Amino acid sequence: MQPQIQGERMNDLLEKLEEINKRWIQIGEDVAQPDAMSDMKRYIKLNKDYKDLQPVVEAYKKYKNVIGNIANAKEVLQNEKDEEFRSLAKEELDQLTDEQVKMEEEIRILLLPKDPEDDKNAQVEIRAGTGGDEASIFAGDLFRMYQHFCDKKGWKIDVISMTEGTVGGYKEIVFTISGEGVYGMMKYESGVHRVQRVPQTEAQGRVHTSAASVVVLPEAGEFDVELKMSDIRKDTYCSSGPGGQSVNTTYSAVRLTHIPTGIVVAIQDEKSQLKNLDKAMSVLRTRLYEREYKKYLDEISSKRKTMVSTGDRSAKIRTYNYPQNRVTDHRINLTMYNLIGFMNGDIEETIEALQVAENAERLKNS
Repeated sequence: MQPQIQGERMNDLLEKLEEINKRWIQIGEDVAQPDAMSDMKRYIKLNKDYKDLQPVVEAYKKYKNVIGNIANAKEVLQNEKDEEFRSLAKEELDQLTDEQVKMEEEIRILLLPKDPEDDKNAQVEIRAGTGGDEASIFAGDLFRMYQHFCDKKGWKIDVISMTEGTVGGYKEIVFTISGEGVYGMMKYESGVHRVQRVPQTEAQGRVHTSAASVVVLPEAGEFDVELKMSDIRKDTYCSSGPGGQSVNTTYSAVRLTHIPTGIVVAIQDEKSQLKNLDKAMSVLRTRLYEREYKKYLDEISSKRKTMVSTGDRSAKIRTYNYPQNRVTDHRINLTMYNLIGFMNGDIEETIEALQVAENAERLKNS
């Protein structure tokens, strides 16, 4: 790259970073205003924007320091006659130039528009697909895999509802994950997961293929969806177990019907009606939010030739092959031979590879 063009790009990047730095300072001042909390929705957004811009501002300060040191090293080379000093300055300049290139790449990734939902908690739904009882067992295996992963990340899982399989696992399980940047990582798990193994129910020792679908949604907060109680019909009933027998004699189970959309949510896992109502409201809020979020996913999908984090729930994303101890992620053609570790929650390396692939694609398109 010609020095002049490189210098122009560096100046453009510095100008953009300087503007971001000014905006970050202004947001900090706005948040500190005495009346900042009078508009709670705006206050929450300001805090989120301040936190999102902070890594960029920190990178800007380091980058500006590197650029300053490069200028100093060049000045020494231009004016210094002592060969020892010139040699040291040349060595320093080479190191700083390499650091500059590396930092510019990192900053360009930081400047990519962030999925506005990445910092949210996630609501996850795992459903057994083709494969009968074995699919339910596999759905249970996936849930335990996510439990192990969340334990390693220090995230909290809260089960909202479940329907157990007849021989183990789950026909369906819905749960929330709370923690730092949960949705930004868990969104890559949405899609169809396929397993190839000898089922517990197979007497002949033949390998079968079964599947389970995973849906990951950003959990909607109180300020994300305007939910009018006048639009909701609430019904209470006695919770029931397998075969329809009554689990308890109090009307603790809650069913909410959102009249404008027809969305129905029923929760009966807690003994307390209030707790079931809270969970049902959270699920309803997220389901309503999903309708708007899907428009966003469809919009960005149309702009990219290949979407790593896709809104297409029918897409087969990963195969777990037990006879070969192999896991293959089909979106980036990544194959690993550590199935046991993977099922014990060692999935972060794969998620990071998906993030790198998506960032590379977005940089190319930008």
